[in-house]
Amino acid sequence: MKVLRAVASLRGLREQPLWRLLAAIKAPVVVALLQWLYEDNVKSLPGSVLMERLSRELEDLRSTGEDMPQTAQAYVADWLSEGWLTRRFPTGASEEEYELSADALNAIRFILGVLKPRTMATESRLSLVIQQLSRLAEETDTNPTSRLEALRRERDKIDLAIAEVERSGVKPIPKARALERTREVIALAEELTGDFRSVRDEFDKLNRGLRQSIMEHDGNRGDVLEALFAGVDLIGDSPAGQTFNAFWRLLTDNEQAQTLLDSLETVVSRPFARDLTTHERKFLNGLTGALLDEGSGVHDVLQSFARSLKSFVQSREFLEHRRINGLLKNATSAAIANKDAVRANQSIEYSLELTSSTLKSVSQSALYDPAERMSDTSMAQAEPSELTLDVISALVHQSEIDFRTLKQHVRDMLDRKSQVSVGEVLDNFPAEQGLGSVVGYIALGAKHGEVTSGTETVSWGPDEHNKRRAKVPAIYFIRERRHEIIG
Repeated sequence: MKVLRAVASLRGLREQPLWRLLAAIKAPVVVALLQWLYEDNVKSLPGSVLMERLSRELEDLRSTGEDMPQTAQAYVADWLSEGWLTRRFPTGASEEEYELSADALNAIRFILGVLKPRTMATESRLSLVIQQLSRLAEETDTNPTSRLEALRRERDKIDLAIAEVERSGVKPIPKARALERTREVIALAEELTGDFRSVRDEFDKLNRGLRQSIMEHDGNRGDVLEALFAGVDLIGDSPAGQTFNAFWRLLTDNEQAQTLLDSLETVVSRPFARDLTTHERKFLNGLTGALLDEGSGVHDVLQSFARSLKSFVQSREFLEHRRINGLLKNATSAAIANKDAVRANQSIEYSLELTSSTLKSVSQSALYDPAERMSDTSMAQAEPSELTLDVISALVHQSEIDFRTLKQHVRDMLDRKSQVSVGEVLDNFPAEQGLGSVVGYIALGAKHGEVTSGTETVSWGPDEHNKRRAKVPAIYFIRERRHEIIG
């Protein structure tokens, strides 16, 4: 029975993306491409960048005789369906982005581990096992006496170490052992990126499961919202959520973060670190930022799931999904009920009209030209309006016109000419009050000038292109009556 259970478990694992990638016919090429595309800790690639890089590499492979018949877009689509790539559309991004899945990352790490195997059990790994077991034994001990004895032994060791330093100075560990421990730390830290992606994938599965359970919920809207909030708590309380929250609290703790940063800077500055490869030194220098970036990405995904679930329930999208889910259930139930009465290949004399859309070539579309739909904005020249003395009198009573300035302008004109019209005054002195100045000149002319039976067209405005015109009674100021125009 144990063998049967093991066989069943392995068969299930055989269908997972990790095993499928390792067992693929083109596994060497696919693994090499994925490793190259996402080397140097590249977390994600925009779709255009991924297609361009992959197309270039495919051309190089074909030139060497490698059989790679499909396009870059086709291979990316295959890798998405196989679960080796994941596709996301981050908020604010202009295009979709592609990332390695957790299974693909683990497969690549496994292959690299096979290429660079450990030839023996390293001292640092054995030391780590002993330290962790010793610490576990101490921290789970409830006997005060044995605990005190352990603390005293630790204190004696510290006292001996202090005395040794005072007597002989500091003796660092050999360079080979320091390099060994450093590389063990790098290996452990590299595995954390896969852990982060596994946690994010687990959140994604929980999110889809919650959406399905909400759609299948038969209660009213209030019950569904209550189930939603319980579901959000379920994500945070899941094993993946608890693990991530504990790690995130440790990573964002100021004291712990500063300790990690100081330790990294110290290790990289040691003489033995010069024997590390460029990639290893680069990894250590960017470790803190990489961990925070990976953790922040998972944290954002968790928050996004909570917001999207709430929006899913409160919007019409939830109602539509629920309706479709009900229709599918009814159809499935009806099919099961008739499975014995109707054969699978039996005609039921029913025609189902499938929906379709009309496809058109891009070349059939015409560019939109705004000039073709512009309305006529030209303005026709209006006829000058007529201002009678009665209208001018009413305007005078309704406005406050600067008659003192207008009278001064008229007197200045009469000093130069014996007779002057309202239009001539406006030609020499701009109408500072606009229509008010025109009305004021006409009022002065009606009182102190000579009104004739004819008309005159006067104009005023800020410049020649923005003139206003009006037809007014022909009124003349004469020098003999200049004394009447007193300011």
